[in-house]
Parts: sequence; C-alpha cells; structure tokens
Amino acid sequence: MTQGSGSGVEFVETSTNCFALRGALTFATAPSASGAGLRALSASAAGPVEIDLSGVAAADSAGLAVLLYWLAWARRNARKLTFKGVPRSIEALARISDVEELLADGSHPA
Repeated sequence: MTQGSGSGVEFVETSTNCFALRGALTFATAPSASGAGLRALSASAAGPVEIDLSGVAAADSAGLAVLLYWLAWARRNARKLTFKGVPRSIEALARISDVEELLADGSHPA
C-alpha cells in the first residue's frame, strides 16, 4: 500500500506493521506524510509498529514534528512505535530539542 504519493513523500507498508517512508520529510510534505502515516498506523494490526526512515532524502524540523506526532498517537493507543534509519538531520534536531530519547526508545504502552 502506498499513501501520500504525489506530494514528494510516500508512506509504504512493507509487511504487517512495518512501513517505510520515502522522499522528503519537510515543511512542504509534513501534512501529507503525517496524514498518510496516521491513517496507516490506525489501520495496522495490534502489536508493535516499525517505520523505516532510511528512504528519507531530506528532513527538517517539520519532519521531527511528524515523528513526534506519530509517537503521541502510539502512546494514546498503547502501542509501541519504533523508527529505524532516522536521518542525521532529524537526529541532530532531536538532540538539540532534548527529545532524542523519544526517537530512540519509541513509545511504550503506559
């Protein structure tokens, strides 16, 4: 399943509860990526979810905000969400924003 295409970003289901984000995760694409991801996460099967970000070619602070939004969704829904292949630009933004631990650990059920 591919969602959010046509906007410079794709959110693709690669297997059950595993997704890949490809393209740019920037101010221009954040609304589309956020919505596509939230729809896919909401429709995913129970259990942990993983999002591979290694296909993200460009990212900025809006991209970090999208990841934090998805983590908040996971917390509200008592789901574990982890990211792999986090772009260095997002890691740097997370570090200076003091939210690096959230991206590393994911969201765990309360």
